[in-house]
Amino acid sequence: MSSNPLFNVVSLFAGCGGSSMGYQLAGGKVLLAVEWDENAAATYRLNHPQTLLFHQDIATVTGEEILEKTGLKPGELDILDGSPPCQGFSTAGKRCVKDSRNRLFEEYIRILQALSPKVFVMENVSGMAKGPMKPIFVEILQTLKKSGYNVSVRLMNAKYYGVPQSRQRVIFIGVRQDLGILPSHPTPQGIPICLKEALQSLPASSEFERPTGKAAQIAQCLKPGEDGSQLHSRFGAKASYYSLKRLSWFEVAPTICKTLRPGMCGLLHPDENRYLSIAELKQIASFPDDYKFQGTIEQQWARIGNSVPPLLMQAIASHIRKEILAKIPNFSSQLRSYKK
Repeated sequence: MSSNPLFNVVSLFAGCGGSSMGYQLAGGKVLLAVEWDENAAATYRLNHPQTLLFHQDIATVTGEEILEKTGLKPGELDILDGSPPCQGFSTAGKRCVKDSRNRLFEEYIRILQALSPKVFVMENVSGMAKGPMKPIFVEILQTLKKSGYNVSVRLMNAKYYGVPQSRQRVIFIGVRQDLGILPSHPTPQGIPICLKEALQSLPASSEFERPTGKAAQIAQCLKPGEDGSQLHSRFGAKASYYSLKRLSWFEVAPTICKTLRPGMCGLLHPDENRYLSIAELKQIASFPDDYKFQGTIEQQWARIGNSVPPLLMQAIASHIRKEILAKIPNFSSQLRSYKK
């Protein structure tokens, strides 16, 4: 990571710091982050001690506070980042249109309008652009454009950007209209990495859980690449067991979901009757080996399952730096106090 940052970032809904890690890998400096979850905030603080962290409800944060703490004026911030909670949109959940979390994008846009950054990046699950959620997606897109930004939206899969995990996410990239630069996304950068290649150099770990109850019975019968839905007729398993999946060494890992329930769901090791370890999850989520997670295994799993893969965000941030920020007249001379 560069000691002489090339751009600055403020991250909202920062989680455990996956996106912040990606920005740093791309040469940026995250000046300030906002996260309300206690375990996520503790994990963020442990791994990003140089970033000022607001551990509070986003609704209580103002743009004026952020500007004061970062020493920036409106329009000076390079990138505003954010991943508003996605559970209401996720196809893995109940997909309730009235879920209050579906409206948290309004807090992101409120701060966007106050900071007026050159570029913004907003990430969410693919489900927000599908079925009953599509009207909210359209509302978000229209509001972002009315806020003074040219906006590009793409469905990106992390497996094409060095992440050994198939993780599709909707990525909004916006560029302030007065800059006269159109937003764009990075093109796929490589072929997917299979699980065996991703984990081949990882030492054995004892930090894992084992399936219990009916989940244990189902797990014993699952072959590599199978999930609980394929044994429904034999066990009468509920849909909640469908996300119990045994991984295959020769495929890309599936999306890491937020929830590990030893008696119900999770990702199983290809050969052993256990869930993936935290060390293994870090590898397939593209976190560095020395990235530290706190709390119970379930809490650590949730942090990784909720996170933006660092290598995916590194690809996005590097693209923005080279193809958008570098085209702004005199941009390199505008790097100020955040070089410290």
